[in-house]
Amino acid sequence: MAGLERWLKLVSRNKALLLMVLPGTVWFFFFSYLPMPGAIIAFKDYKFSRDGFLASIIQSEWLGFKNFEFLFKTEDAYIIVRNTLLYNSIFIILGTTLAVTVAIVIHEIANKKMAKIYQTGMFLPHFLSYVIVSYFVFSFLSVDKGVLNQLLQYFGVDPIYWYSETKYWPYILTIVNLWKGVGYGSVVYLAAIVGIDKSYFEAAMIDGASKWQQIRKITIPMIMPIIMIMFILAVGGIFRADFGLFYQVPRDTGALYPVTNVIDTFVYRGLKVTGNIGMSTAAGLYQAVVGLVLVLATNFIIRKINKEQALF
Repeated sequence: MAGLERWLKLVSRNKALLLMVLPGTVWFFFFSYLPMPGAIIAFKDYKFSRDGFLASIIQSEWLGFKNFEFLFKTEDAYIIVRNTLLYNSIFIILGTTLAVTVAIVIHEIANKKMAKIYQTGMFLPHFLSYVIVSYFVFSFLSVDKGVLNQLLQYFGVDPIYWYSETKYWPYILTIVNLWKGVGYGSVVYLAAIVGIDKSYFEAAMIDGASKWQQIRKITIPMIMPIIMIMFILAVGGIFRADFGLFYQVPRDTGALYPVTNVIDTFVYRGLKVTGNIGMSTAAGLYQAVVGLVLVLATNFIIRKINKEQALF
């Protein structure tokens, strides 16, 4: 009874904070935790029944790990895993570096009105759908009317068939991803920089430290815990590719599959052809489990290096 009273007092004392996290808690409960039992579909030959969803799961035949074989035994297994890992690794490294750089640059701009304009301009691409972005990219890369090919022709260079040449697309996809995501990613780091005690910078200025020295000795070390937390969370999603980026931007062009096909697009195309819901569930479960393992492993390594910078 004493434990219950202590718990109620704790809830009463922190009710304002609990109310703030309540919407997020409800969202996660209904859309993340409540559907978890449905992961059993990954181990079944799911067939829809008129008796309802639960009846469909119960009546479907148990297959074990056969649904996972679709991912690991296909000829494209190496290509899709390689592309997913390499692209996401590049996105994490370059995205984190550029987001931190942008946050520092915006913070150092003396004219705060201009700083807000720059920040808003870099933030806007995040809200654009990849369907719209794909048309932007096409307007640059179109063989006949594309801006880049028109510039090449102006200088006497033959037009490039961008949607047939695989060698350009790792760079194109990386540029598009950074253009769309860096502004949004910089918001967290900018908030962390703003929260640094100004007395540190004032003391550094009195000691004659330059701007670069202040950034290197104060700003970056002070926001390093946030950088590590964001890095750990990003590593957890390294097996999840942005479907819109890899499907819409290359316009689902078959010639580009060797460099644009990732786990998510491969599963989507397989689902369209076979209609195998169990296979797509198996892919999602595989990505979730691997992501969990990577988060735990990354956090363990960072905790060993610096306990204060670990996520938990």
